[in-house]
Amino acid sequence: MASKVALVTGAGSGIGRAVAIALADNGYRVALAGRRLAALEETAAASKGEMLPLSVDVTDAAAVHDMVARTVARFGRLDVLFNNAGATAPPTPTEELSLEVWRKVIDTNLTGSFLCAQAAFRAMKAQQPQGGRIINNGSIASETPRPNLAAYTASKHAVTGLTKSLSLEGRRYNIACGQIDIGNVLTNLGIPMSSGTLQADYSIKPEPTFDVKHVADAVLYMAGLPLEANVLRMTVMATAMPFVGRG
Repeated sequence: MASKVALVTGAGSGIGRAVAIALADNGYRVALAGRRLAALEETAAASKGEMLPLSVDVTDAAAVHDMVARTVARFGRLDVLFNNAGATAPPTPTEELSLEVWRKVIDTNLTGSFLCAQAAFRAMKAQQPQGGRIINNGSIASETPRPNLAAYTASKHAVTGLTKSLSLEGRRYNIACGQIDIGNVLTNLGIPMSSGTLQADYSIKPEPTFDVKHVADAVLYMAGLPLEANVLRMTVMATAMPFVGRG
């Protein structure tokens, strides 16, 4: 029996790279999607597994369709989508947030997630055996915001709605959909957390972080479940970060 096939967006760095390598090292054939081909090739070189780097803009519907088509053409099917590509913006008070920045964040985090999920859903519905799994990268911001991140917070709240809709609609076709919400993982984006970040009271304080390996392990668990079982939502966070409670 051929190994399962996974597609990871945002696979050129950070969480996406760690998850893609973990999947490949555990026997998955992995398509790597992202804007920067050179970065995807670096990810591919970090594992002995079979990988397919694909340069793509997830906000481009035609490019996303082609991404999934090339994955299926190469590997024969698609079993898992890790819908991870995302964007943020420098913290900006809502009254000063430009429409251009708002649209960039929403287009990548929400519209991009929708387009990738839609293309994967179509492939999973059409293939035999029918079915597959979509794992959306949410955020703890899908539950609780940080100050001055309205666009990012709104986009991640919306991703939660997308996750639930896909989970409901996928039942008929053996397509499972879940979401992983991550807080303070130590990647290049998370490094500033250790030196100091804006709190709910607008003070600046350092926050604890944790190794991205644990995110990769969590996604690997979600991906490996039989399709009769699903993790609808999982939160993986630094234990002592100020999330639960009042800051």
